[in-house]
Amino acid sequence: MSGFSFTLPARFLLACPSRALPLLHHTKLLLRCKMSSSSSSLTHSITLPSQPTKPVRVAAAAGVSSSDFRNAIDSSLFTNWLRNLESETGILSDGTMTLKQVLIQGVDMFGKRLGFLKFKAEILDKETGQMVPGIVFARGPAVAVLILLESDGETYAVLTEQVRVPTGKIVLELPAGMLDDDHGDFVGTAVREVEEEIGIKLKKEDMVDLTAFLDPSTGHRVFPSPGGCDEEMSVFLYRRKVEVETIRELQGKETGLREHGEFIKVRVIPYRELWRRTADAKVLMSIGLYEMAQRDGLVPRH
Repeated sequence: MSGFSFTLPARFLLACPSRALPLLHHTKLLLRCKMSSSSSSLTHSITLPSQPTKPVRVAAAAGVSSSDFRNAIDSSLFTNWLRNLESETGILSDGTMTLKQVLIQGVDMFGKRLGFLKFKAEILDKETGQMVPGIVFARGPAVAVLILLESDGETYAVLTEQVRVPTGKIVLELPAGMLDDDHGDFVGTAVREVEEEIGIKLKKEDMVDLTAFLDPSTGHRVFPSPGGCDEEMSVFLYRRKVEVETIRELQGKETGLREHGEFIKVRVIPYRELWRRTADAKVLMSIGLYEMAQRDGLVPRH
């Protein structure tokens, strides 16, 4: 058995201030960890600030290699999930629940970067002794952009038509994408995704973060599917006046990075019809955010 340690930012510690006061002079929180491996199993132990006497066992399911296991427990997807557990609104914040074990079930690498992580968490409700549902598909933060183009008295929304294998369907949806790194550049990612998927160059200063209008308790993000996925999304608005010819040029345009398996067609739809034309949750969320922000006078005039 060999020992090792890794650190998390002080924000992880400060999420539990009553427990953190004796250690506030430290800039980082040390999680005490142990890892053991054999021909048949890989395990890892973490001690969380919220349950210092009850270490969390992290294990690899059959078929998970040692390198994938290491990538999983070192990833921002996993450490951010641990941080969220202990945040002000986190599952472990009030001490009524405890994290007993995590089973790493699947790891998908995007080149050298971990893309998707699948694991099962055993979280116990102390009062009832029952486990709460704990299957997690982790993919991290993402962005989506509601593009509204005004032309000849009509407002149009610009969508993408994409092959979505998980649904078995071709889906009409907002331009969207995952953050490629741990730097949290949501606006930059949004601009880049629009350029790749639509072919329109945007300026960061023209983007309006619709999720920024949400209550601070939300973290200014939306969760599209919190029952099974950790994905938290920022939704941006981009508005512009264009000539009718621009609308014609965009309609049916083929875009996307073919080398990344992206086969995308651009679709332009009158905004007044948008809410009925697609089942994409990102579209419907963006409409709700935009309409309510407009109602409350929060969206800047352009």
